[in-house]
Amino acid sequence: MQKFATVADRDAVEAEKPWEARNRPETLYGFLSETAKAHRDRPALSFQIMSGPTDKAETLTWSQLHGKVTQAANLLRHLGVGPTDTVAYLLPNSLETATVLLAGATAGIVNPINPLLEPEQIGAILRETKAKVLVTLKAFPKTDVAQKAAEAVRLAPNVEAVLEVDLNRYLSPPKSWIVPFVRPKTEVKHNAKVMSFNGEAAKMPGDRLMFDDPNEDRVAAYFHTGGTTGMPKVAQHKYSGMIYNGWLGGRLLFKQDDVMMCPLPLFHVFAAYPILMSAIASGAHVIFPTPAGYRGEGVFDNFWKLIERWQVTFLITVPTAVSAMVQRKVDADISSLRTALSGSAPLPIELYNRFKAATGVEIAEGYGLTEATCLVSVNPVDGMKKVGSVGIPMPYTHVRILKKRNGTFDECGRDEVGEICVANPGVFEGSTYTEPDKNHDLFAEERFLRTGDLGRIDEDGYLWITGRAKDLIIRGGHNLDPAEIEDALLSHPAVAFAGAIGQPDSFAGELPCAYVELVADAEVTNEELMEHAKANIHERAAIPKYLEVMDELPKTAVGKIFKPDLRKKAIMRVLNGELENAGINAHVISVTEDKKRGLVAHVATTGDCDQDALAHKLGEFTVPWDWAQ
Repeated sequence: MQKFATVADRDAVEAEKPWEARNRPETLYGFLSETAKAHRDRPALSFQIMSGPTDKAETLTWSQLHGKVTQAANLLRHLGVGPTDTVAYLLPNSLETATVLLAGATAGIVNPINPLLEPEQIGAILRETKAKVLVTLKAFPKTDVAQKAAEAVRLAPNVEAVLEVDLNRYLSPPKSWIVPFVRPKTEVKHNAKVMSFNGEAAKMPGDRLMFDDPNEDRVAAYFHTGGTTGMPKVAQHKYSGMIYNGWLGGRLLFKQDDVMMCPLPLFHVFAAYPILMSAIASGAHVIFPTPAGYRGEGVFDNFWKLIERWQVTFLITVPTAVSAMVQRKVDADISSLRTALSGSAPLPIELYNRFKAATGVEIAEGYGLTEATCLVSVNPVDGMKKVGSVGIPMPYTHVRILKKRNGTFDECGRDEVGEICVANPGVFEGSTYTEPDKNHDLFAEERFLRTGDLGRIDEDGYLWITGRAKDLIIRGGHNLDPAEIEDALLSHPAVAFAGAIGQPDSFAGELPCAYVELVADAEVTNEELMEHAKANIHERAAIPKYLEVMDELPKTAVGKIFKPDLRKKAIMRVLNGELENAGINAHVISVTEDKKRGLVAHVATTGDCDQDALAHKLGEFTVPWDWAQ
């Protein structure tokens, strides 16, 4: 592992040799095989189905993981999966989930799917990726994944085989004895063959692949991204991008005796690439606590004890989880913990401060996106962390801040805001999405991926995100398409215009809210509109948490709803409500656009004001603020 503290350290890595000249495996199986040979009996992955610090856990060594992946890849090829065929998985975290991710990309193209999606959305993804095999859960108490999978496969007749993972094997008696008697019934109305994943894989050799693994780069993964309605956008990832993400972690972040706790889902690129691939590159040990990760029962209550149990050195997290952690007293020895890595959504300064005060450990915030096979930048673990920035672009990652004018792209100066555009080994130039039409106008100068995020690079080379050119609402790292909310509201006969935005939230970062303008002389209550929204929005997470009827929505000269004004309105409402509830004598009197910082709240006092309490309260949000002049 090399020191990574400054831009100069990053540049020194690049100066050694071009990325193309580096000696690295060409395939994922070759990547894993090197690690299994080098770290044979060292722990690779651990999983515990329950969250208690003494609960049963299972660990695979690197040699054992290699054998499991080999067996699973042989099974998938036996079921007819070739290099261009898709293996989807609809699974919570488990040892099998990681195995399927690696085996699916070895035998064919692996397609992780979020189990929180509705069956119709899952079915649409299975059809779009032309999945031949689906790996999912066998029916299990307290989860509806098996039921969703059965309905999704009915909607995707291209799926020929379903392989089931039974989580009961992770339980101890008497719980494991009870599950067969309380296992939910699953109604199957599809024609796919249903088999046991572990049972069938065990029949396959684990010491060798029964097929060729050509030493060449290819597309090996499909990850769905973007909005949550209609036909999904599916990003394509190549071996080279996956291995690049792992190489970065192994070179700059982790070493073989590190222990990473990752309660993030393996259907998300953050866990799949910067974490799992970095573990392969470094030989580090990854802990997956409970199938639902941070959502698992008792995880936060046992969190510090789990860090002590596993002697965790790196905590992998997101702002919503940090918010829950700091509400629990540190009740264990967490002296092993070196650093926390946070991504998926902006980290409020107050959360950073509270976590550091509670643990003595800093959070390094980073930035990545599914379209770039994840990693773009990170605050250096060994260097200066600029809280609020997303750090220094990684080696071999070229970030440019561009503005499009009259069909051409102009470079922005230092601290000038424009669109963040990225070229690196994880960007699949020209073919980011499976659907060619979705790649239209996605690249600047044919190689720089237009991220849709607005940002700037400061004089020290740190990247700052100031907003989004694309209009997604990001709730706890989950992308929500405002169009779904707007379309649902517009289907009500009383609604003339609808605008959906993300309002600030101290826990989720953003929550969806909506503003509507009614047709002339129409009458409808907020309650009626909210019931209509609930009935017509398919994803529960997208249902607005606040809805307001306005006499007239702000619009541009061409009649388009002007969302910056709605965002300003939402910021004032939310922050003033928080200040009032906290009994702080201050209020937001205006919100303005700042070229460097995005939307900024301006605060005035209304009497004796506890300024420390004010700073703490507003620091829970990612909205920057100043005193009013």
